[in-house]
Amino acid sequence: MPDRELPAGSADVYVGVQSRGVFALPADLRKRHRLDQPGAQVRIVERDDGVIELHPQVAVPADQAWFWTKRWQAMEADADADVAAGRLTRQASGDALLEHLDGLRDPR
Repeated sequence: MPDRELPAGSADVYVGVQSRGVFALPADLRKRHRLDQPGAQVRIVERDDGVIELHPQVAVPADQAWFWTKRWQAMEADADADVAAGRLTRQASGDALLEHLDGLRDPR
């Protein structure tokens, strides 16, 4: 691979690959990307141009996986947009919130 200038904060290291395809990432790299935590995973992407990318993944407890679904993340983005646009109501207390919500009910 030709020498090239790396962006600031980047790393360029070589690691050996064992016969079974196993290799070890340097300890400082693992720590920096929290890959030293139990359950840490790496997503591997093989691009059309032959480049293999490693993407650190944060382990998510099974009972919290719903939050990271595409649907829920889309709803989070919608809520963030509403907040950014000022489409929200602040209440002084929990009781005031409940009273406000009761006032929004559709009387049927």
